[in-house]
Amino acid sequence: QVQLKESGGGSVQAGGSLRLSCAASTRVFSAYAMGWFRQAPGEEQEFVAHISWNGDSTYYADSVKGRFTISRDNAKNTAYLQMNSLQHEDTGVYYCAAKTWASPDFGSWGQGTQVTVSS
Repeated sequence: QVQLKESGGGSVQAGGSLRLSCAASTRVFSAYAMGWFRQAPGEEQEFVAHISWNGDSTYYADSVKGRFTISRDNAKNTAYLQMNSLQHEDTGVYYCAAKTWASPDFGSWGQGTQVTVSS
């Protein structure tokens, strides 16, 4: 497993932007696909975005397409989630997760970072 640490959360008004970072403690960050998930109060955790090990492939939940961008810098062992045009419905705890090519599931998770969007 890999240790993951999110940062960059905070409070912002609707229409604003935030950039989340996920730092991974591993010497083989490029061996992992990365994902972002979120959980709103009283709701189940939901998928937000995914990026392949080399960044060539990305996909997003319909609710964030065109507003959020996932990226990674393998030289810095870090994945990012750029969030623009934030809406109140984007409020929640955001988690990054990692999985190897051999695993169908995300096996490593961060502690999460709170994002609060006020309308």
